[in-house]
Amino acid sequence: MSAINKIVLPLVIVCLGISSCKTTKHTMTQNATFPSFSYEGHRGARGLYPENSIGAMKVAIDLPKVTTLEMDCHITKDKKVVVYHDHYLNPKFVTYTNGQELKGKDIKGLLYDYTWEELATFDLGLKGNVDFPEQKKISTKISLLADLIDEAEAYAKTTRKSPMYYNIETKSSEKRDHIAHPAPQEFSDLLLQIVIEKGIGSRTVIQSFDKRTIQYINKTYPQIKTSYLIDGKNTKTIDELIKELGFKPFIISPYYKLVDAGFVEDAHKKGIKVVPWTVNTKEEIQALEKLKVDGIISDYPNLF
Repeated sequence: MSAINKIVLPLVIVCLGISSCKTTKHTMTQNATFPSFSYEGHRGARGLYPENSIGAMKVAIDLPKVTTLEMDCHITKDKKVVVYHDHYLNPKFVTYTNGQELKGKDIKGLLYDYTWEELATFDLGLKGNVDFPEQKKISTKISLLADLIDEAEAYAKTTRKSPMYYNIETKSSEKRDHIAHPAPQEFSDLLLQIVIEKGIGSRTVIQSFDKRTIQYINKTYPQIKTSYLIDGKNTKTIDELIKELGFKPFIISPYYKLVDAGFVEDAHKKGIKVVPWTVNTKEEIQALEKLKVDGIISDYPNLF
């Protein structure tokens, strides 16, 4: 057991099992019910605002049908959990804070090679993103997960009758262990320590394409819901995916074009929810709703 896990695991057991736990008095002690349909803003609202940012989450919160904030996490050199998708600084939309293009080692520099303080010298929103022409161009910093949760929770309290749910992805893969991120156990421990301390564990799903991450979480943090992300090349059945994992995840989240009535029916027979990604037209959203999926992840949550 890692040193981090020795600290975090007892905290999980105490906080999930004792109603008076101070760390979780706001929500972890409540038996939060997953939304009957999870309308999820992908990376907050990537089509409308710089992705994975506090501002993008607030845009999603302002949309009344959105129930869930979807986001990605990486680990910095100094073991901070940041909200960011790519394992490198993506020159497509990342610049320096003065708006100048990346240069030298910063062009596709690995996030894991930077401290949190060093990442503060980069901007996500000044350049815009050519793939999302409606996205607002505005100076936007990479956020710590802890700060983003604080801001989202506080903002939702002022605009909503009920709190938001969270769908958080661990951006890890076996080939990048100890190169672009720590091993899945340490990655998961660092992330879940924040989720638990912030009191949102009962409203959080941890998703990953990396089965090792959610296998570890299922074993070590059984009270935390997990989602298995499935890419567009998948040819495995629901039964085969369960066998591959070794357990039944709360959600299977496939590339949306993989979903048909049979896929949904097979998952539901096993008690597994289906939440496809990333669905970006009104027509596709409506078609998937008719198939009785349990949620939809979209770059354009304003289409819900």
